[in-house]
Amino acid sequence: MSGDPNAGWKPAYNPWLIAVTVTLAAFMEILDTTIVNVALPYIAGSLAASGDEATYTLTAYLVANGIVLTIAGWLSDTIGRKRYFLICIAMFTVSSFLCGISQSLGQIIVFRLMQGFFGGGLQPSQQAIILDTFPPAKRGAAFGVTAVATVVAPVLGPTLGGYLIEHLDWRWIFFVNVPVGILAVIANGILVQDPPSEQEKRKTKRGIDYIGLSLIVIGIGCLQIVFDRGEDDAWLSSPFIRLMATIGFLGVFGAICWLLTAKKPIIDLDVFKDKNFAMGCVLIGAMGFALYASAVIIPQFAQNVLGYTALKSGLILSPGGIVVIILIPIVGQIMKVVQTRFIVMFGFVLMAGALFYSSGLAPDIDFKTLVLMRSLQTAALGFLFVPISTIAYLTLPQKYRSDGAALFSMFRNVFGSLGISLSTAAVTERTQADQAHLSGFMTPLRYGYNTLIQESEHTLRSLGRAASVVHQQAVAHTYQTYMKQAQVLAYSNVFQYTAVVALMVVPLCFLISGKTAQGGGGGH
Repeated sequence: MSGDPNAGWKPAYNPWLIAVTVTLAAFMEILDTTIVNVALPYIAGSLAASGDEATYTLTAYLVANGIVLTIAGWLSDTIGRKRYFLICIAMFTVSSFLCGISQSLGQIIVFRLMQGFFGGGLQPSQQAIILDTFPPAKRGAAFGVTAVATVVAPVLGPTLGGYLIEHLDWRWIFFVNVPVGILAVIANGILVQDPPSEQEKRKTKRGIDYIGLSLIVIGIGCLQIVFDRGEDDAWLSSPFIRLMATIGFLGVFGAICWLLTAKKPIIDLDVFKDKNFAMGCVLIGAMGFALYASAVIIPQFAQNVLGYTALKSGLILSPGGIVVIILIPIVGQIMKVVQTRFIVMFGFVLMAGALFYSSGLAPDIDFKTLVLMRSLQTAALGFLFVPISTIAYLTLPQKYRSDGAALFSMFRNVFGSLGISLSTAAVTERTQADQAHLSGFMTPLRYGYNTLIQESEHTLRSLGRAASVVHQQAVAHTYQTYMKQAQVLAYSNVFQYTAVVALMVVPLCFLISGKTAQGGGGGH
């Protein structure tokens, strides 16, 4: 790219070693967004809190993380990228240790806020460092390394969390970050360097845009609260959620208006003038929505309907991570001969097909089938993350990389939070709707109902149950079957809805550049 101040600059150490090192820090942070989910009941019991109160440990993290993701580019430019990255790793590690030794709910909420605040800077910094470390022709392969953190970490989180809780203690889901964090600080301190462009930025700092910063904090913070607390508080039926939604919308709308007109905005929205980047953000948001929504639905189904333990439900997700690791280098080779937009289209079509297949749930479904369902879903992600990431930065000027990396990560995480919230809410809503639908068949006027009752009564009599209670027990057993079937249908419905979302995104792929790794050097 002409005018690039980094032209001719090369890092002092092996770029692939740097990619692995910076990805280690991001992997630790992304893992933490899902590993805590399985620990909530244990945290509540240990700290004498209710289950609802324990969920504030998630809310605190997501709110702080969402806010910082948005302004990470400005913080990086102001403090210096390497210095900011090392501060984030070190303080995330310290916050993890403090979470592990917390003795009250208040303490762990404060420390989770700290975790989210410093963790929010890791993903954008990782992406920006990789963009400057690798020449354009090798960025696609480099983003394959980052895909391990982005796609595999959310998959591994519930499994690792379940294992640590089952064999050690919930506090170890935080302590496990400490040695990894120390190693990441040392390795990144030695290997990572600020390129000439970063040194130039330090000479021309943007200053503090107090209005823009305030509007972003209010808008993103309130919306994250809505996404995370909406289901528990009955969404817009709750005055609190209505208030947060209103403030969040006004904050985001006000921030956009301000950032478009301010002389020195905290985020330069001119980054969205690049069509490839703008469409890349939309597509990565859709991928994040599907990734997190589907990652939470199958473990929920396994635990709530099938009665799996947290560890066993997490193990359903793990093979999918292996599938992604295998596919990433294969997709990298395909990108050299096939236009990136066609690969992304195929990824979303494959995702839709996998989600439609996953809607074929049944009350007696086995573990292997659930693993197959999840592995197919994850295989689709292998065709999405690397191509979308490379195309997003295809034509983005170097001066926008910090803000671009921050906004790109923000889209993925915010839409991921939205995916979790909407999918969980949809399960609840569809369960009630399916119960109402099935109740029409739960009447003596239905031949099937009478047949089921008679068969159940016959079974109970053969087991030696007293004749006086056989009918009541048969009705009770039939009612339990009916309730379970309503739950199964609800989860199936949510997979169908998510599949439709994936299909709706496919036409948008035509709006991105039709380049290959060999034909579009700027993007790969």
